Amino acid sequence: MSRSIAPFAAAIAELGWGGPQENRSPLDRPSYVGPVSFCQLPWVEDPAEIRRRESDIAIIGAPFDDAVTHRPGTRFGPRAIREAQYQTGVLHSLQVGAAPFEVLRAVDAGDAQVYPGRLQHGHGEIYRKVREVAETGAIPIVLGGDHSITWPNATAVAEMRWPQRIGIVHFDAHADTAMDGYGSLHSHGAPMRRLIESGAVLGKNFVQVGLRGYFPDEPTLAWMRAQGMQSHFMTEIEERGSEAVVADAIAEALDGPDAIWISLDIDVVDPGLAPGTGTPEPGGMLTRELLRALRQIAQKVPIAGMDIVEVSPPYDWAESTAMIANRAALEVISSLAKRKDRKSTRLNSSHMSESRMPSSA
Repeated sequence: MSRSIAPFAAAIAELGWGGPQENRSPLDRPSYVGPVSFCQLPWVEDPAEIRRRESDIAIIGAPFDDAVTHRPGTRFGPRAIREAQYQTGVLHSLQVGAAPFEVLRAVDAGDAQVYPGRLQHGHGEIYRKVREVAETGAIPIVLGGDHSITWPNATAVAEMRWPQRIGIVHFDAHADTAMDGYGSLHSHGAPMRRLIESGAVLGKNFVQVGLRGYFPDEPTLAWMRAQGMQSHFMTEIEERGSEAVVADAIAEALDGPDAIWISLDIDVVDPGLAPGTGTPEPGGMLTRELLRALRQIAQKVPIAGMDIVEVSPPYDWAESTAMIANRAALEVISSLAKRKDRKSTRLNSSHMSESRMPSSA
């Protein structure tokens, strides 16, 4: 049976509709089209494939907020941070002078398989995901999620790199060194104490930047001093400037270790600029101060990994908080691209011992 031709077919042909589809790269399409990945990077969950690609950077989502003590919603953070990228095509950092994804091999490794209401299981899955990615030689950048995820994140990398040590530079309004949170040892207010107590990170190499507000109390501060922790309050940044403070933080974190884990709680930024967070504290860093600090670290010293936490989209407006988090990751990645020796095969290859490399068998 013959099919009749619609009377408006000529108009369709004249418009060019129904012609051959343009063959465009996924990187050359609008950010709101297609699956959501960080900067439209390839979505590669299989660690073997991440290793085969010799990836320098792997983005990991940790959509977890079962450990919060105030406003929830950070389980939606990873997706919001991924979506907060409107530019497409070849990205070129004007601040750093590098096209990060032209220099570095990067993938989005997907999310840790966490489920609501299963706190310890969630931490275990995050540990597993970060450990699997780190073992490939890629530098993990973890998008949270509440700040409790730093415990499994940093533990996984510290274990993988052992006996080499890592230092931590922790940007936050709060110390997160509580004994517990309403009886829970897994609280987002206690991960830094857990890391130090476990021995994954030495207290003297744990450096905090941007603390302010009304916690911790004196007994907690005394515990922090006893561990040798270094705390740079927001008042010090106001008096000395962020560049001088961060220079000290780098030296303190690397007093023995050979690489730094950056832990960024978005509430280190003033809530007038980053309102989408669970425990906002007025009087914080400016966005440009934070981004400059991240560049200062990533351009100068080896990075073991990074997490960006406490972005809570339900309390955000105009995606401003998610955008700052997205740019924080991009500033670190761009800085690493600037540093990379273009002749080297892997950005992180010098930090993988033979025992950690995959077998050739």
